[in-house]
Amino acid sequence: MQRNSVGYIIGFAAAVCIVCSVLVSATATLLKDRQIMNQRMDKQMKVLSVSGLVEPGVKPSMEEIEAFFSDRIDVLIINMKTGEVDTESDLDSSTYDPIKAAKNPASSHKVDKNLSKVSRVPDRIPVYVIKDEEGNPNLYVLPVEGMGLWGFLYGFLALDTDIRTIQGLTFYKHKETPGLGAEVDNPNWKAKWPGRLAFDEEWVPRIGVIKGPAGSVDEAPYAVDGLSGSTLTSNGVTNLLRFWLGDNGFGPYLSNLRGEGS
Repeated sequence: MQRNSVGYIIGFAAAVCIVCSVLVSATATLLKDRQIMNQRMDKQMKVLSVSGLVEPGVKPSMEEIEAFFSDRIDVLIINMKTGEVDTESDLDSSTYDPIKAAKNPASSHKVDKNLSKVSRVPDRIPVYVIKDEEGNPNLYVLPVEGMGLWGFLYGFLALDTDIRTIQGLTFYKHKETPGLGAEVDNPNWKAKWPGRLAFDEEWVPRIGVIKGPAGSVDEAPYAVDGLSGSTLTSNGVTNLLRFWLGDNGFGPYLSNLRGEGS
């Protein structure tokens, strides 16, 4: 067959495509475990960051992260229907994916229509209990998610042992616009969250991101500065926090914690 013939060109192009497809598939398969591990380590790093166990900008090694989780963090599996700790669960918290579980009707349940656009909640979700150096609970880190402007934001909220005071909020995955909604990653904005109150005196979720500056914690305990030019992202953060702090989210679990504290 002549090399400049149509048949040869089509056959050569098809062969190149097949070889490239095989190489890409093989590479993806070989790197899958590493990608999963990196995603898990990134989420663990966010837990350490939002709880204040590592300073902003500091990147601990894999060994240091594992040491923190071994010595200072208890991972509890929460039954989201009852709010109780599932002590009989055989889930491996290091590999369990609640986002994936939420998509499976066998491992999740429907919730009422809500502003955060969460349609299903996993029956079980891991919660991270941060311990002080004496082994006592110091913070509770809750996974949160909800709709922003272009897609879901996934992150962690840290609550003090009074189950009311926020100590941090961070996101590890989102699709928000760089320079606008993506400012949820800005350290200056995240620094405005510690000390704000998640609930009012009646234990109704009140925390929210407002339009414009909110002022100090004393001036606006339930409000955080809005993201300039990103009203929908700001509203999304408000909606997802109020959902997960409410009855369809971690409300029953937090209510149990308050009962234990009293």
